[in-house]
Amino acid sequence: MELILILQLLISIGLINVWFFRFNKATEFRGGNAKNMREEFQAYGLPAWSMYLVGAAKVVIAILLIVSIWFKELLVYNLLALAVLMIGAVLMHIKVKDPIKKSYPALSILFMIALIFYFTMG
Repeated sequence: MELILILQLLISIGLINVWFFRFNKATEFRGGNAKNMREEFQAYGLPAWSMYLVGAAKVVIAILLIVSIWFKELLVYNLLALAVLMIGAVLMHIKVKDPIKKSYPALSILFMIALIFYFTMG
């Protein structure tokens, strides 16, 4: 289904954009008063190494979401792993008492994951 393909590509491109092109840039969605990714993880009270672990996981998932266009059996595992990371992102925003707006990217990805599950499993 074309919608699933579009959603997979949107998620993948979004993740790659955040971790490669916006890593050192301020955005309105950064946690706390962070101006870049390092400051955001510091605002959450997370160790520096966790930023690299989360970033690597998200980039690998982004690549595997593209690969899963041809190898559909990978899709469920990638989506579940990404859902866990996005729930973690929302929880971090809650932890630092961010306004809900800062959780919109993670919530949007969770919504796209739900749509993919609905149209592939439902």
